[in-house]
Amino acid sequence: MATTSAAIQDEPATRFAKDQLKSIIERIERLEEEKKTISDDIRDVYAEAKGNGFDVKALRTIVRLRKQDANERQEQETILETYMQALGML
Repeated sequence: MATTSAAIQDEPATRFAKDQLKSIIERIERLEEEKKTISDDIRDVYAEAKGNGFDVKALRTIVRLRKQDANERQEQETILETYMQALGML
């Protein structure tokens, strides 16, 4: 009988944990769907840019560079230039 009463006492906590887990999973699923929608929208903007004659690869590079800190970007550019000089590319 002790096992049964312990199971009954744990049941509300277990139910709460299950409900909480389900809520978390559903939130993640909604966010994943929003992320997919946003990704699709970004892809559409790049397609529009390409249709207007812009180089998509260059646009992606600019977007990536703009996300970086100015000092980090300058450091990477300096390293790239150093490597290119060492390889005789400049």
